[in-house]
Amino acid sequence: MTDSLPENDSPEPKPERRPKKPSRQQVYTLLIEVGRKKGDGLPKGATGAGILCFASGVDEAEAVRETVAILKEADLAPLDVTGYGTLAEREKLGDEIDAEERALMQRALDENSVIVVQMTPFFGDERKTR
Repeated sequence: MTDSLPENDSPEPKPERRPKKPSRQQVYTLLIEVGRKKGDGLPKGATGAGILCFASGVDEAEAVRETVAILKEADLAPLDVTGYGTLAEREKLGDEIDAEERALMQRALDENSVIVVQMTPFFGDERKTR
């Protein structure tokens, strides 16, 4: 038995692709305060930490939700989030943003991700007042 080819042996035309819509994603600068939780990986004696992130989202609320979800998955205990806006908003306020920060922001945008820029542990006052 032989397979017969259709009379027109050229492949079927592919449907035309629509041009990509411009992404509505933006990158937001967020500062998240975390408390202690078993297995959080913070140094012994730390009472929590401040985490600076660049997070992509269609709006700041989405960026915050995604960041908090990721930090919870990493066994951290988010307590408070402060948003500092987009790159354009920060520039408008006069913030100086160096090339390394811009590269990390672009990476967050390209990968639709959350980038942890810095984590600073907090240590409570060890001196007890009597």
